[in-house]
Amino acid sequence: MSRKKEHNRPLPAGPRPTGPKAIQGRLLTPVAVVALTALAGCSSGSSSSLSSSGSPAASSGAPKPASPASAPPASGNQLQDAYQKVIADVLPSVVQITTGESLGSGIVYDDKGDIVTNAHVVGTATTFAVTLANSTKSLDASLVGSYPDSDLAVIKLSSPPSGLKPAAFGDSGKVQLGQITLAMGSPLGLSSSVTQGIVSATGRTVSEPRGAGSPGATIGNMVQTSAAINPGNSGGALVNLDSQVIGINTLAAAEPQANGAAAPGIGFAIPASTITNIADQLIKQGKVTNSGRAALGITARTSFNQQFQPAGAVIVAVTPGGPAASARLQAGDVITKIGDTPVDSLNALTTALASLTPGSKVTVTYTRDGNTQTADVTLGTLETTS
Repeated sequence: MSRKKEHNRPLPAGPRPTGPKAIQGRLLTPVAVVALTALAGCSSGSSSSLSSSGSPAASSGAPKPASPASAPPASGNQLQDAYQKVIADVLPSVVQITTGESLGSGIVYDDKGDIVTNAHVVGTATTFAVTLANSTKSLDASLVGSYPDSDLAVIKLSSPPSGLKPAAFGDSGKVQLGQITLAMGSPLGLSSSVTQGIVSATGRTVSEPRGAGSPGATIGNMVQTSAAINPGNSGGALVNLDSQVIGINTLAAAEPQANGAAAPGIGFAIPASTITNIADQLIKQGKVTNSGRAALGITARTSFNQQFQPAGAVIVAVTPGGPAASARLQAGDVITKIGDTPVDSLNALTTALASLTPGSKVTVTYTRDGNTQTADVTLGTLETTS
């Protein structure tokens, strides 16, 4: 059958992970074990695409409080019943998004027609065709706002139909290892598809590849899942057994020895707390003013040693009155460690900061005039002009 484009983008390779929960890679190149593949809207042929999920509890956009994760039912029939109930509850909130020759997934965020998805799904487009679950009718939608730094965007239906069903968001803080998950979206253009797995890990920091429609974001606190995530899933929902969206499916792993083929059972989703924070701002003001991401208040670039090897992140400029300025860091200082995490490049610095939160205190190790020094810094919030 013919398909629209399904973007399949492995994550940037580059240096090995800077911490136990930091994952990095380079487009179409291997890392130590796997290369991460960003699955975005759909691209040509058999390429893969990203999947995502997420939407609020009520029409106001505020997420419903999450109840504790359900324990697996005692029997196979009970578990099957639980799956079918979750699918009946949530699948009507998952849509297919088409832009030109590409397609991806999205989640109904409120009854006003707002839909949350990945920034890499919308790309540079401003108008879209949206197909609701169990429907063949295409609805017009336009861009509300996009925030590539967190790979999230919101689009809005021009004429929202009656009975539009927003999804409910869970509490990211209650996501636990082993929790059963269902991934919903339009893999390979097969709308309203569902796969199942578990939460394999939490708190992952993942760097996306840059280019081919990918914003190249570094995203912290991601949920790792074993539920299959395939091309077209980007922007779809990762759901728990309480029928709550706990993340937007965004990335999948690829095996470098298999020419970038998907590595089964390793996918990543942006957590619900990040989705609601960014989506609410995009809907209310069309831009993001509070990213919720930690920052030092500097401009930096990768520093190289005499052997032309990456050796840290050199500060180019310091924001007056910012965290780094308050800690008396200055231009020319070369940052080599954040807390216990080594920093050998700008990308490593970005990854380290993505795993931290604004307001937290961290020890920054740096060199100045050949001497190693440390400074205790209270992190600020990454400023944005999106």
